[in-house]
Amino acid sequence: MKPLLHGANAAGPHLDALRPPAAMPGGEVELLGSNLQDRTGSPLPVVRVGDLRAHLALSRPDRAVIRVLDTTISGEVQLDAGSATSNSLGLRVAVPMAEGLHPVANPAVDSDGTVYTTISGTRGQSVPVSIFSIARDFQMRPFVRELTNATGLAFGPDGFLYASSRAEGTVYRISSAGEMSTYAEGMGIATGIAFDGEGNLYVGDRSGTIFRVGPDRGPLAERQIFVYATLEPSIAAYHLAFNDEGTLFVTGPTTSSNQAVYAIDRDGHASVFYRGLGRAQGIALDVSGNLYVAASLRGQRGIVRITPQREASLTLSGNNLVGLAFLEDGMAVLATRDALFHVALDIEGRPLL
Repeated sequence: MKPLLHGANAAGPHLDALRPPAAMPGGEVELLGSNLQDRTGSPLPVVRVGDLRAHLALSRPDRAVIRVLDTTISGEVQLDAGSATSNSLGLRVAVPMAEGLHPVANPAVDSDGTVYTTISGTRGQSVPVSIFSIARDFQMRPFVRELTNATGLAFGPDGFLYASSRAEGTVYRISSAGEMSTYAEGMGIATGIAFDGEGNLYVGDRSGTIFRVGPDRGPLAERQIFVYATLEPSIAAYHLAFNDEGTLFVTGPTTSSNQAVYAIDRDGHASVFYRGLGRAQGIALDVSGNLYVAASLRGQRGIVRITPQREASLTLSGNNLVGLAFLEDGMAVLATRDALFHVALDIEGRPLL
């Protein structure tokens, strides 16, 4: 049995941290520590996650990088260097939840923990089922049909699901039975949607406008709709989320590799909250006001955490991410271009209902 050696002065390898501590299949994780290579000229170290050997992408005395394989599950990471084995650190690995989808923004979660997501399709494409519901037992069921290019999803204070159609520039209100009614029209290329604490709906028109739609107090024709803010146009979509203070955060991929997260105050004044992301997309907040963005940070794709002090770090590593949502039990739902995954991140999300 190989000895377990610890400490900076020990001859064997020691792991100090995993960065980030969670990943999707295909994501990369950095191992930081000491003596991560054998000094006697032995072959490269071997890294295991649980009982499964990981793909070693880089090896240095104080740093190693592994790529998470499709067959990897959450487990303890250990590194073998020569005749010694390091201490172990836990790695959380996301697992598939639903496949055959086409989300382009965050999933939505109702008060029962049921997840809703889309098959959005290409511009103008008609698909048999536009929105699916996924229960806690991971059973996926058709929920809405005949909604062209379902894009942004959000639950309103009335408990109804709201969905934008970027093809029609319309936001629909959807009952628990999946029946649709028009809630707002003329929203341009309607993408991300979010509600504030007063029941106003905000809609991102990716051509450069954030609309505010007043609460439902009568016929559609009497609903107040006005331009709330203007931003740089997005090549894909706007993504919207509120914090407890009523600040609206917005992302939208552009051609820049140095993209910003915008903060819009209650008066509609927009400012840059954080700059330095690549292809920033879906966003969510936790109860402490930390912002989580599906984006690239310093060349690594995943879920980026930005604190209220504007410090950014990678929470989860993974490719093709377009959005996320937090569940009540500390789990997170991750949306890629064609599937949903779930992973335990122990993050308490900000309530949206």
